[in-house]
Amino acid sequence: MAEKSVKAGEIIARMDRLPIWSLSYIFIGILGMGFLFTFFDIFDINVSFIQTSLTIFHVSSPSSPEIGVLLGPAVLLNLVGYIVGSLLLSPLSDRIGRRNMLMITMAITGLGSLYNAFVNDYPNFLLARTITGIGVGADLAVVNTYIGEVAPLNGRAKYTSFVFLFSTLGAGLGLWLGLLLTTPPAPFPLGLPFALGGSGFLAVNGWRVMYGIGALLALIGLLLRFNLPESPRWLISRGRIADAEAVVKQMEERASRKLRSLPPLPAVIPPYVVERLSYLDSLKAVILDRRYARRLAVLIPMWFFGYMTVYVLAAGLTTILASLGYPPPEAGIIASFGDIGFILCALTIILVGDKMERSRWTAISVLFTIVGGVVIALAKTNLPLSFLGSSILFYGFNLWVPVSYAWSAESFPTRARATGFALTDGLGHIGGGVGTVVVASFVASLVSSGVTTGLAIEVFLLIASFQIISTVIAVSLGHKTANKRLDEISP
Repeated sequence: MAEKSVKAGEIIARMDRLPIWSLSYIFIGILGMGFLFTFFDIFDINVSFIQTSLTIFHVSSPSSPEIGVLLGPAVLLNLVGYIVGSLLLSPLSDRIGRRNMLMITMAITGLGSLYNAFVNDYPNFLLARTITGIGVGADLAVVNTYIGEVAPLNGRAKYTSFVFLFSTLGAGLGLWLGLLLTTPPAPFPLGLPFALGGSGFLAVNGWRVMYGIGALLALIGLLLRFNLPESPRWLISRGRIADAEAVVKQMEERASRKLRSLPPLPAVIPPYVVERLSYLDSLKAVILDRRYARRLAVLIPMWFFGYMTVYVLAAGLTTILASLGYPPPEAGIIASFGDIGFILCALTIILVGDKMERSRWTAISVLFTIVGGVVIALAKTNLPLSFLGSSILFYGFNLWVPVSYAWSAESFPTRARATGFALTDGLGHIGGGVGTVVVASFVASLVSSGVTTGLAIEVFLLIASFQIISTVIAVSLGHKTANKRLDEISP
């Protein structure tokens, strides 16, 4: 057994010395398809929910605060599903493998989105959102776990952000297709002059087409994932040394073709190997170990309060703006320009994300969130300024996310990495639902009392206040992981 452990440690050392991404770059795209669907699904509801409410929930006006009230439970139950999938399905990847679980989760998300396309009432809409959330919650945890295990130690945030870049494409697709398919034509920038949602089939069914597109994206992602290799670290953690060595040998060959020579081997750290692992064993590994329990105590509230801000804006910015008096097409256009900031945040982390400790990015992020919200609130009818504010806002509330994905995955041992990530990210998502309900109620009370510019600023400052709490937790209590070996951080 000791000889096997030393051999396993040597294979991991061979993997840790590779300074570049050493799998096919196609695999980043394959993993990215999951993120593309996930964020298409999240941002789809941002614009299309107004049409959904008018056509099957019988809301009388697109500016009615009732839409925000209906949106709250829809987002909340989607996040309940996310939590269920994250906590119940993600840990299974610690038992059956990352690759196998990635195919299961993508199948669930696709079925949920397909169901969403055919619902005819609010209860079934909520059920469909819950099913989709189950798949999404599990998928994000396993994707980030996989990336963390195969990326070079000096590039875990970078390559997490490469995959996250696909999420920006999904978000943009969800926002702009929502405008095209679910809103009536209007002169730009009040809307899209060529929008198709004002008449005919799409006037009442554009939102159904959106969810059908989501199901198709999920199917494409599922088919592509059959080509993924299994994570060598997971294979080693389960005692499958020969299988792990075969994958690492391919990684070395690919790296050798790009580099003149491979760096020397680092010190061998014999890994923890367990050939039988139950769900309860995975939970015990991160809850009963004082080191990992302490990390849970930091990361869960960080995600909880951070997601309060993220989900209010990601799923509800259009609805919030419409409630504050913006015409719905204009509100959708303003939200859609936020994708520029979303893309820039992924590019930022790709370029410099591994240059600083993870917690520092939360502080930089929240500053942009505050500035962006205030700019939108002060812009009034100045649409170019509103577009700028939206871009800054999206840059801010998303900048910390890919770095924190990497941080969460790094913080737990291979034998229970997906479980640890699921607990932090999954329980953190409760905050997203709570935040949406709280802000929707707050906005509805403002509307009933008559909104002024000052109160609009209060709305955005309230939304940013949750992220401020998240930042304080991360900066004051967070642990260091950047550019360290995984088995050194989390043995």
